[in-house]
Amino acid sequence: MTLSQSGSDHDGASALTNSDAPPPAPARLSTSERLTPIAISAVSTAIVVGLLAWWVGSSEQWPAVQRQFFSLSAMRDAFPDVLGGFWINMKVWVIAEVLILVVALLLAVMRSLTGPIFAPLRFFAVVYIDFLRGIPALLLILLLGFGVPALQLSGLPKSALFWGTVALVAGYSAYTAEVYRAGMSSVHDGQRAAAKALGLNQWQTMRHAVIPQAIRNVGPALLNGAVSLQKDVALLSIIGIRDAVREAQIIKDRTFNYSSLIVAAVLFLIASVPLARFTDWYARRDQERRLQRTR
Repeated sequence: MTLSQSGSDHDGASALTNSDAPPPAPARLSTSERLTPIAISAVSTAIVVGLLAWWVGSSEQWPAVQRQFFSLSAMRDAFPDVLGGFWINMKVWVIAEVLILVVALLLAVMRSLTGPIFAPLRFFAVVYIDFLRGIPALLLILLLGFGVPALQLSGLPKSALFWGTVALVAGYSAYTAEVYRAGMSSVHDGQRAAAKALGLNQWQTMRHAVIPQAIRNVGPALLNGAVSLQKDVALLSIIGIRDAVREAQIIKDRTFNYSSLIVAAVLFLIASVPLARFTDWYARRDQERRLQRTR
């Protein structure tokens, strides 16, 4: 063996050794390096908020607006009634969200089934989704909330609250079904082929292989839909349901003060902001999980 060959073998071994070496550990930031960005963000945010508060407070009409919209005594008086209506919003939201997730999953499965025998199911799912996605939620609530009880059909509930909830479930299930279907489409065809090789039929493949992965893939999107529904439940006030918004409107009409509406807005924020933050956290964790898969 020549000297050049020996050197080349030595270089190759060194390269192999270097490639097998673990990556260097990330450098740890000092306390000042971690706290400086946080301090800058807090100071800049405080400055912007302070300038906005000064700008609004400098208006000559601010004292009158403050009395009409931000009266602490009016808020305190309105709080019990608005809170009682808010519990109705929360009950409808929970019930509707559960029904939406179930109905939408059934629609997505019906639309994803293949074969001529399932053509009627696919046709029904397509018509349902296209029809209800094209009607605004407000109009759907008015049509069902006022129209169906007016028919006085025997055997059907006549409650506006019931039909308003049905309207929300019908409209949101059409949107959520497409979210599910996108998750099913993202599952690799190899998963279906493997299930077929194991002797599973189409329904068993959907149940054991496709649907669980699809739900994990669209988890953040489903949570965003829940956040949106939590606010849209307030639309039921237009058909006379005495929820938080309707109670606030009644108090406003009686006292000629809008502070009760601020109470309702704060209650909705208390319910929606934590859910929105949880959705963001879950989305980040899901993205990190996907990145770890690709490494």
